[in-house]
Amino acid sequence: MTAQIMDLLHNLGQLMVFGFYGKQMTPEIKKFIDEDKLGNIILFSRNLDHPDQIRNLTHELQTEAKKAGHKHPLLICTDQENGAVRRLGEGATEFPGSMLIGATHSVKNAYEIAKRTADELKSVGINWNLAPVVDVNNNSQNPVICTRSFGEDPAEVAEMGQAFMQGMQEEGIIPTLKHFPGHGDTGIDSHLDLPVIPHDLPRLEEVELVPFKQCIEAGADVIMSAHIYFPAIEKQYGLPATLSKKVLTGLLREKLHYQGVITTDCLEMKAIDDRFGTAHGAVMAFQAGTDLVVVSHTFAKQQQTFEAVGRAVKAGNINAQSIRMSMERMDRLKGKYLDWDSALEQEIISVETGEEHRLAAEHIYREGITLVKNVGHVLPLSGSENSKVLFIYSKKITFSQAEDHENQLPLLKSIVKSVHPSADVVMIEDPSIDSFLKKAISGQENYQAVVVLTVSVTKGSKLIEVIERLKQNCDTPIVIIAGKSPYDARLLPETDGYVCTYDLNLTSLSIVIRSLFGLEAVSGTLPVSL
Repeated sequence: MTAQIMDLLHNLGQLMVFGFYGKQMTPEIKKFIDEDKLGNIILFSRNLDHPDQIRNLTHELQTEAKKAGHKHPLLICTDQENGAVRRLGEGATEFPGSMLIGATHSVKNAYEIAKRTADELKSVGINWNLAPVVDVNNNSQNPVICTRSFGEDPAEVAEMGQAFMQGMQEEGIIPTLKHFPGHGDTGIDSHLDLPVIPHDLPRLEEVELVPFKQCIEAGADVIMSAHIYFPAIEKQYGLPATLSKKVLTGLLREKLHYQGVITTDCLEMKAIDDRFGTAHGAVMAFQAGTDLVVVSHTFAKQQQTFEAVGRAVKAGNINAQSIRMSMERMDRLKGKYLDWDSALEQEIISVETGEEHRLAAEHIYREGITLVKNVGHVLPLSGSENSKVLFIYSKKITFSQAEDHENQLPLLKSIVKSVHPSADVVMIEDPSIDSFLKKAISGQENYQAVVVLTVSVTKGSKLIEVIERLKQNCDTPIVIIAGKSPYDARLLPETDGYVCTYDLNLTSLSIVIRSLFGLEAVSGTLPVSL
């Protein structure tokens, strides 16, 4: 074995991104950092508690890398897209997600949120963000992108994505464009199966590729590949973009002239693991032209991946020159953004800055929450104690595999009562729902309106039945709050009012409830077609 190959094998960990369970460095991750020169870590909500704990964890990881003789600090990443996908919890600001920013149609807002998000990541020792999503969401059935996208207009998504990317870069955080060459027009979640996008190349160039092209020209640092099959580009049936040389090398490197780092999405997702296996998938991804492979969860699969890639490099099944170029790209990226002094200092975001961030987020929520329909000026509602309102919601939420399963619906009752103390608030799962509906239908309770909060409505859901029952049997105006997906409107009967919040959290719920009673002005316009 040549000295060059030995050197590549010794530093192979610089091309791996591994995750682990727990709030402290595990023995397995310590071993990877010490013995295998693992250069990159991914953190999830399972690793992240409050700011002090996160900073201690990242400091512990960086200290270990320094002790192990790493040339550069570790890249430590997380998915802080904001909105539906946010990993930082206690002590972090609930910033609006991409579709709400899209509803403001303000590039300035995308830039500002990126800078503030970068501040909070940097303060806890996270130096790489797996955002922004620059997928063009033109499929109302998309189960995994939806509100994670800025919208359906390729040009606007490109502008928003570039602004978000540059806001991150200016604060010293590495952004990531995802999911190349586009995950917006899928009806399947690649965490669960292999989606197919059947469009021809001219259509891809008109829609999916527009944001990627613009951001590449503006200096993109990292692009994440999609576990999606594009038959217009890759003729081998069922071969996803992540494993396709025609996509990663032919399209991204050669046609779009991208010079930065390519990373896979997690190779434990079923679109890869069920068909190819995580370890073999990693070998195929390097053969296709990726620079980094991500194995987020399982120690055994991480070990198998490391060994399989090592064997393939030794045997010449992965081109040694390609691996060397990947290492050079990683060296440039780390040299551009990282230094040991910053990696090892312990800085937490101040309370004053946190309050400033909260107020900025609230301001953008007001600009993004969208009043779509207001028939007969049913809104604003009266706040008079005698003008009661019935609020109905379901405790059931459907989460995609990418989202954090954080349910803030239990807060709804207290929010409503703080604004309109005489309101009735009931879950459809509550046995008392029938008595409330009978009161509304009979006129025994003269409600000025019934407000229904929807969260990812599906065909045949009880919420739809309730709305239809009310429409058929009483004249009380019905107002819908689409608490997550604006596309809920497609499954609902015609109603008198329709408001979209795009995000479901304390901030968005508080503002939208206050807006119903004329206590807040909201000014968003839809970034997608209903």
